[in-house]
Amino acid sequence: MDLKSLIRDIPDFPKPGILFRDITTLLRDPDGLRYTVDVMADHFADASIDYVLGMESRGFIIGTPLAYKLGAGFIPVRKAGKLPSDVYSVEYALEYGTDRLEIHQDALHPASRVLIVDDLIATGGTAGATAQLVQQVGCEIAGFGFIIELTFLEGRKSLPSDVPIVTLVQY
Repeated sequence: MDLKSLIRDIPDFPKPGILFRDITTLLRDPDGLRYTVDVMADHFADASIDYVLGMESRGFIIGTPLAYKLGAGFIPVRKAGKLPSDVYSVEYALEYGTDRLEIHQDALHPASRVLIVDDLIATGGTAGATAQLVQQVGCEIAGFGFIIELTFLEGRKSLPSDVPIVTLVQY
């Protein structure tokens, strides 16, 4: 399936000079959504995933059905101040600023195998920060999954080199 044909480009969002790759047009297409979840699940079917972690907010959208398909739990990784209980927290750099991510301290069991997913990897800051949160808990990162990779930003260099990285579309 040609996923690129289902992804919309929005220039100058969220600020001038940024070309935003919008997956809402992919998500509204039943075949495109099914294909995306199925292909990603196929890549990690034999990885013994305990939890899928999805970053706010588009990582929630792809992470939840992926966790269901893999027979795993889903853990939301939220921006600061959104979770009601004690959290682990990490600050990270975005391609256009800085932010903070958090997970509940009791969200993961140590030694669990986790898959980290999001809609897009750009500089790798968000995924790298999520990896730091996972390591704080003492879990093993079984893989990273992204719908889109902006290869020119070399985000893979911000992630552990010994962990599989799956991307479905590259720009």
